[in-house]
Amino acid sequence: GHNYVVDFFITSREQDDVGRVFDFSHLKNRAKDWLDTHWDHSFLVFEEDQNAIEALSLVKPCRMFLMPYNPTAENMAKYLLEVAAPQFMAGTGVSIDRVRIWETDESYAEASVTLDGPTLTDLEVATYV
Repeated sequence: GHNYVVDFFITSREQDDVGRVFDFSHLKNRAKDWLDTHWDHSFLVFEEDQNAIEALSLVKPCRMFLMPYNPTAENMAKYLLEVAAPQFMAGTGVSIDRVRIWETDESYAEASVTLDGPTLTDLEVATYV
């Protein structure tokens, strides 16, 4: 399996009385809970990949998470942004407008929402200092 690191970027129209957009510990708990419940120690499988679903169904125990598209890093970032984040951030008054999923220490895929709607950016190698 892979080990990924996910960055969530949040926006809000206002800050709380302490001057924060959102308490990082609450974001971490919400995101981690969703990831642990749905993806941790799971096989992420395209819902139309019957061969993979049938093969994995033979493995006991088996945790499978069916995705509406192929589980590439790009599509995982898109799914976290469009499906998971609205679920785990519901009721907070804060929205996640960008998700970056690191596949390695040097490469990531990123999905973001702009005024024109969802966009997807795939950066194969990111250099940072």
